Amino acid sequence: MLTSILIGILGTQEIILIAVVVILLFGGKKVPELMKGLGKGIHEFNKAKEGISQETRELIKKD
Repeated sequence: MLTSILIGILGTQEIILIAVVVILLFGGKKVPELMKGLGKGIHEFNKAKEGISQETRELIKKD
């Protein structure tokens, strides 16, 4: 959801500019590693968020 909000706010030119800056800062070989790490981080965050939501639903059902 956050990604869709950010993409809605950012235009194509802004996204291209950000991509160019990232490539200049980290180099072309490091970008895939950075994206892989970012993807893992997002996955772990979503897994934790789902766990908290499930625990909350279970607590509500008990009451």
